[in-house]
Parts: sequence; C-alpha cells; structure tokens
Amino acid sequence: MKILKNGILVLLSILVVLPFLFTVLNAFMGSEEFYEYYGWLNRDEAVYLAFHLFPDKWSFEAFVTVLLSAPDYLMKFWNSLGITTAIAGGQIFVSCLAGYGFSKFRFPGRYPLFVLVILLMMMPYQVTLVSNYIMLDRLGLIGSYGAVILPGIFSSFGVFLMKQVMDGISKEVLEAARLDGAGQLRVLLSVALPISKGGIASLLVLNFIDNWNMVEQPLVFLKDSSMYPLSIFLADSIQESGMEIFACGVLAMLPVLLLFAYFRDELISGISASELK
Repeated sequence: MKILKNGILVLLSILVVLPFLFTVLNAFMGSEEFYEYYGWLNRDEAVYLAFHLFPDKWSFEAFVTVLLSAPDYLMKFWNSLGITTAIAGGQIFVSCLAGYGFSKFRFPGRYPLFVLVILLMMMPYQVTLVSNYIMLDRLGLIGSYGAVILPGIFSSFGVFLMKQVMDGISKEVLEAARLDGAGQLRVLLSVALPISKGGIASLLVLNFIDNWNMVEQPLVFLKDSSMYPLSIFLADSIQESGMEIFACGVLAMLPVLLLFAYFRDELISGISASELK
C-alpha cells in the first residue's frame, strides 16, 4: 500500500509540474525550431498535436524579442503590476481594520454582517459583476483603472481571513497595552498588526496571485485595450501563436514565484493562525 500511495503521489506530482516545465523549457527554443514543432498553431485547423519538451538548440531569442523588440509585453506587465499592487495594498488596509473590528469589538448587527461577508466570499465574482458595473458606471469610473481596483480593495475574503487571524490574539495582550496607556489605534498598530504579520503576508500572497490572473474585470470595466493587464495579453498572444508565448508565460510566472518564495514561511504560519484547513 505504501508503494501504491507513493506511486500515485509521484504521478500526480508529474501531472502538476509538467505544464510548468513544458512552458519553461520551450521558452528557450529558437524561431525555426518553434515553427518546426508548433507551426500548425498558425493554421485554422490543427492537423496534429505536437509535444516537444526539451529544445534541440537552446536560444534566448524569444526573451530578447519580448524584452527588447516588442514593447507590448512590458507595457502590460507594468499595467498588471500597478493594478495588482494597488489592490493588494488597499485590501490589506481595509481588511486589517475590518478584521480587527469584527474580532475585538461587539456592536449591533456584528454577526449578521459577518455572515454576509462569508456569503459574498462564497459567491463567484460573475454573480456580482453586473451590480458592480452599474455602481461603477454611476460613479463615472468605467474605463478607468479605478473600476478594476476599487472592487478588489473591498474583497470579502481579506476581511474573513484577517478576522480569523485577529481571533488568535489573546485579550490579555491587548488589555496589557491599554493599561500602559495605548489607545485603540496604537494597540492596532503596535500590538495587533505585528502579531498578525503572518496573516497579512498570507493575504498579500493570495491576493496578489488572484488579481495577477484577473480576466473578467478588465474585459468588462476597461474600454481601452492599451490598459489591459498581462493576463489578457497572454490570452491574446495564444491566438497569434508566436514563439514569444512561452517566454511571456515564463516572465509572467516570476513575480508570483518570487513573492511565494519570499513569504513562504509567513504564508504557512498565517493560514495556520487563521485556522483554515
């Protein structure tokens, strides 16, 4: 049974890692090799399915094209980075305040409001897409980055996560700070937030990954294609089917991988602290 379990785990691991390796290794193909194996992508109908893992000849041609010759990728990269950073920063600010309030204060309607937060978190984004569009249109934000950033800042998942993290802070620690003369804001900034840094790091990583890959929001809320983020650009690049698509995919992975590698321990401890299984 142990051999069988390990065999199943190895097989599943290969299935998970293979697309990643396929993208990374094929990014180092030259143009001639790409069209030799994937030239059918430019036709209306695919006549066969090519699968080529290791390049016959290693080349940085695709990366040079993406980074130096074609500015579209870098423009969309910075669009994505700006949108994602703004949403992540705003959501951390709002979620820390709301999570602390739900966790440490008792006020009328607290429980129904938190149940509403959970219900909104469980709904697919498409359910609220129309209502968000109507509200943003009334605010005159359709066609601007604010239409994409503002709904993301007030995502219910961050509030839920930080509330669970704040619940793990003992009342005695907060009372000790108040006895020393600290006000509510000082208690939050000097005690609650440092203790919750693992949860904040978890929220940062999860939020960044989610918004880095957004598709529906920019397509609906932005009218100018030059403002589109990288996620939409990559989808369009597949239709063009040039050798750059693999290099673009690799470069799109890097921010997420670096963020995860840097906050890996905090991510694990933060999820553990929030009692999410």
